Amino acid sequence: MNGIHINWTKPFLNKTKAPYSVEDFELLTTILSALKWREKNGPITMITDSAGQEFYKNAGITKIWDGVENLLDDVDVNPDVFWAAGKIFALSRQEAPIAMIDTDFIVWEKIDPDELSDVTVIHFEDLYPDVYPPKSYFHMKDYSFAADFDWNLKACNTAFCIIKNNKLLKYYTEQSIEFMRHTDEKNDRLKYMVFAEQRLLPMCAKKLGMSAGSFSDLDSLFSDKETRFTHTWGMKQQMRDNNALRYDFCRRCINRIIHEYPHMYETIKNIECLKQYF
Repeated sequence: MNGIHINWTKPFLNKTKAPYSVEDFELLTTILSALKWREKNGPITMITDSAGQEFYKNAGITKIWDGVENLLDDVDVNPDVFWAAGKIFALSRQEAPIAMIDTDFIVWEKIDPDELSDVTVIHFEDLYPDVYPPKSYFHMKDYSFAADFDWNLKACNTAFCIIKNNKLLKYYTEQSIEFMRHTDEKNDRLKYMVFAEQRLLPMCAKKLGMSAGSFSDLDSLFSDKETRFTHTWGMKQQMRDNNALRYDFCRRCINRIIHEYPHMYETIKNIECLKQYF
């Protein structure tokens, strides 16, 4: 099954006003994620923009993917609010079945598409009002939500998401992009983005009469029960705050990459931010 990594750099560049970069632990999970997907499940492409393409080329790691495509230079929504919009725009250029995998997410085993729903995500999320507010919260311009959207459905966490149905893929991405384009919100960096990415997906699936399922749940993912997946999202700030934890994590990643993919040794050794681990 075809997979995609996605990296839209505009939110980073707007926020930092500095040259684009990726933290060492994120770079290592990206490498592991791409190589493991290719080993177990099939081709994977990095969808990015000019800055991202240049970064990966300079880092010397473009070979970890089957291709690196610059498709996100023309994303036309506010990057300060819709910081993950690149995922939706990248998805809109794909054909189902397609697997969308965050660069901090690793799939360790083969996925059987025949066992999946029309859309399958890593887990569902409860509708906590401070994250997923009611419809009345959103301030829109020249836009109306579909009358038959079900606002009681749990949201979908799309750190790992497989969409098998092309009609659903096109409808979801069209609806999400239209939502993002029709608000003048400039301050909310959470609720608008997670609606466009995570809550709208199951609403679109139900409206089209299609099935939505999950691979796992939060309890399993934060325990030793789940061995098929690793998601480092919740650990990133801890590594930024704890140098010993960061060093240990990076060393373990490097050791695993070199052990399982020895052809990557010289590549990793020559990446500037990773030299301290050799």
